[in-house]
Amino acid sequence: MKIADCWNDYRIIATGDGMKLEKWGGVTLLRPDPQVIWHSREDLYARPDINAVYHRSEKGGGGWQVRKPFPPQWTVGYKDLTFSIKPMGFKHTGLFPEQAVNWDKMRALLDGAKAARGEKIKVLNLFAYTGGATVACAKSGAEVVHVDAAKGMVERAGENARLSGVNSGIRYIIDDCAKFVKREIRRGNKYDAIIMDPPSYGRGPNGEMWKIEDSLYDFVASCTQVLADNPLFVLINSYTTGLQPAVLNNILTLALGGRRGKVSAYEVCLPTDEGIVLPCGASGLFEGGNA
Repeated sequence: MKIADCWNDYRIIATGDGMKLEKWGGVTLLRPDPQVIWHSREDLYARPDINAVYHRSEKGGGGWQVRKPFPPQWTVGYKDLTFSIKPMGFKHTGLFPEQAVNWDKMRALLDGAKAARGEKIKVLNLFAYTGGATVACAKSGAEVVHVDAAKGMVERAGENARLSGVNSGIRYIIDDCAKFVKREIRRGNKYDAIIMDPPSYGRGPNGEMWKIEDSLYDFVASCTQVLADNPLFVLINSYTTGLQPAVLNNILTLALGGRRGKVSAYEVCLPTDEGIVLPCGASGLFEGGNA
């Protein structure tokens, strides 16, 4: 288990009955969380400081109920990084704060590789969303190719890079990740590190179905064909309930068989003011043996 406990601009105040009460900078949000299956110590909805509550709809999806005015968009900081926060459909805010533990780890690996390799490290970030990992790696001097199929999310990634003072070193691509990887294989392009945050379910531009349980291993195996001979790291993140860390460990071990290095897998969690931790998914990490 790894706990993202170094935040100053983000915290979970309380949890219970399927909801989490969070502080994002100066804005307090109450959102659903499927992992919160215990009862709350208090009536979270009665808190007077809540700015907005996300309500699920019986027909699917849902929407935000504003209780107290707050900016449509604001920023939070993590160490030397700055990110834009904006409540969106399906309860998201544009950032997954638990991923800070992985940002720190990747930056440590990149910083350690600078002197040893003496050249720019090339990182491929797939299903890259609003670019938390992209910005973290670029801030440590990597050249990052950021790929996501959603134009709006790629634009948000560019905004986060600018907010964090990263003005170069990132190439943004709006594309289906599987198709992009296949083209990179044909082109013979190679990367020193690969990051991926694959969705649980998805549909490609031509109706292709993605289901993480059925598609992930083949996709990771495909990605190894664009991995350099002496890779620095490969990181897989999964938010799918029930996909255990050991599954990611097995996928990386089998797909990267023969590569020198070590594989680890772990839950990623966030601390709460109640003195517990909230599980937020799993990560699997391959670290190369010759950084």
